[in-house]
Amino acid sequence: MTKATPLASTCTTDERVGTAANAPTPPVEIEVGLLTGGIDKPYAFGLAMSLIAKGVCLDFIGSDEVDSPELHTSPKLRFLNLRGNQGDASLATKIRRILIYYAKLIRYASVARPKVFHILWNSKFQIFDRTVLMLYYKLQGKKIAFTAHNVNAGKRDSNDSLLNRLTLRIQYHLADHIFVHTERMKSELLKDFGVRERMVSVIPFGINNSVPQTAAFTPKQAKQRLGIRDGERTILFFGRIGPYKGLEFLVAAFQRIVAKNGDYRLIIAGRPKLGGEKYLDEIQRKINRDVKRGRVIQKIEFVPDEETEVYFKAADVLVLPYTEIFQSGVLFLGYSFGLPVIASDVGSLREAVVEGGTGLLCKPRDPVDLARAIEAYFAGDLYKRLGERRQEIREYANSRNSWNVVGELTRDVYLNLLGRQLS
Repeated sequence: MTKATPLASTCTTDERVGTAANAPTPPVEIEVGLLTGGIDKPYAFGLAMSLIAKGVCLDFIGSDEVDSPELHTSPKLRFLNLRGNQGDASLATKIRRILIYYAKLIRYASVARPKVFHILWNSKFQIFDRTVLMLYYKLQGKKIAFTAHNVNAGKRDSNDSLLNRLTLRIQYHLADHIFVHTERMKSELLKDFGVRERMVSVIPFGINNSVPQTAAFTPKQAKQRLGIRDGERTILFFGRIGPYKGLEFLVAAFQRIVAKNGDYRLIIAGRPKLGGEKYLDEIQRKINRDVKRGRVIQKIEFVPDEETEVYFKAADVLVLPYTEIFQSGVLFLGYSFGLPVIASDVGSLREAVVEGGTGLLCKPRDPVDLARAIEAYFAGDLYKRLGERRQEIREYANSRNSWNVVGELTRDVYLNLLGRQLS
């Protein structure tokens, strides 16, 4: 059987050798296959841009969902759209798409030049990805870095099982290095899955830089576009909707608030997670029954990047009433717009919220305490000086969650996996 020919390198020849006989030879570029799972554009985009700025050459394994013009302009990045379209389709079509994707992915792994594969997310068949696919990558001689955005999402979603924990353990032990976003996540990884400490790095959750922001588009204009009057205190819930997001507690808190003061609006923007339709239906019935008509703006669908700024600029505060989570990308998306946050004190959210500086914390699963926190926020200095505090929050987030820092730490791990020293 003839061995497959490796794909051409992302790095060009000129980047590998000196341009003149007496010129120093630059260091050999690092080549990495970045496996995005075809989802989470903000994280995949931010990481990719920071890595190529650090001299890393990437095969970006993506989909229509994560595609972006910027991913096609650098000689150090090759966008491979193996996942394609993930839009609505019949079950048969979805299965066919997934099988074709896996066939392409397996083929890619057999011919890819990069010695390091960095997995940001698994694909649809989690058990297959965690076991068979990981073993296949190892047999191809790949070093595997894995970003555990959730150490155990089954535990978070209340559907944990022995099989889930077993396959997670297999994936974690097959990985050569694991990235997490908080010390608490690292502790859980070590305690629950027996991962060795030296195999884990804590890196910041990079600030969202994939969503466009229009400097001339003001919060006042955003409110007008959504039909919100001047002076109406506007609360935003944004993102995928599922039971662990705690939206029902926000709706109950909002009901308490508007019973006393009608100058509040609530925006709910996002689509339900798979299997979360019944959960959302129950919440919507409660809104229709108990909340004054017109107080809640609902956009129950996927919000594209080009429309996102309307909601974050129209809002006066972002609320994350989560019941179980380690870290939230929505929080850092809010910070990128300079928007303060009221968050449940769960997981590692306390580490990301400066009380009175970037937002407030409240008790989880407690609509009374959430209502208290919302009223305290609108009575406080953070809201009254929101115009100037927005810039302070952006600067705070950029200093702590810079993609420059994330890229540097990630690149150092790649070098270590390749057995090389930082040049």
